[in-house]
Amino acid sequence: MLINRVISLKIMKKTTFLIIGKHAVLEALKNPSRKIERVFLTEDAQKKLNRENQNLNLFKKINIFYKSKRELDNLCGKVETAHQGLIAEVEQLEKVTLKEFLIENIKKNINFLALEDVTDPRNIGSIIRSAVAFDIDGIIVKDRSFPSKSKLLFKSASGGVEHLKIFKVANINTTLKFLKKKGFWVSAFDSHANKNFTEHDWKGKNVLLFGSEGSGLKNQTTKNSDFIFKININKKIESLNISNSVSVVCHFINNIKYENK
Repeated sequence: MLINRVISLKIMKKTTFLIIGKHAVLEALKNPSRKIERVFLTEDAQKKLNRENQNLNLFKKINIFYKSKRELDNLCGKVETAHQGLIAEVEQLEKVTLKEFLIENIKKNINFLALEDVTDPRNIGSIIRSAVAFDIDGIIVKDRSFPSKSKLLFKSASGGVEHLKIFKVANINTTLKFLKKKGFWVSAFDSHANKNFTEHDWKGKNVLLFGSEGSGLKNQTTKNSDFIFKININKKIESLNISNSVSVVCHFINNIKYENK
């Protein structure tokens, strides 16, 4: 069994990588744009899927390898997260540029997230999950620092990666300037700002800009923003985790959008 595991890793393509977790794998299988090379699962995971009445037709045209839990643990390497008995070897999704997306959605009021120096894969995965839950149209990240093949990101996103446009750009500030010319309002979030974000009307096209938990947004990035907002919290807590902050903002803006329909 160990030989099989080593062989499986050696014959992985240079363009493929592993994603882990039930929701991440099942949503990838449902996504017609996602190329799946192989799925590794335990017999216990298959039985659980049967009990939960999951659509096993998803596996019909996929190469499936039954492995023990220990073998899947070894495939995960040093990643400290539960694979739930499901791992898939996948290709990256085809890249979509901001320009292409805006041409196709020229008349639509769009809400984007933009992240500067947010690099923790668990946080990014949680942000993607919230963005999908609250109908954000896409997320803008710096290509060089985005952990696009992270098992932790895919697991934390709980399948959300398959449902959100992820725009990988070379420079965040250049991208913000481009979007402002296209009619977007850029709103930066800073705990030291004077105005609470709930006081804004959130009409039109918006970019919701968040920085890292440690250093926040860079000065130049803040200068490229039209507004700077804070999230009001009580004095018992100094600040919110970045993924929690994004969830609060996205939920509020999504409610406004549906109220105005």
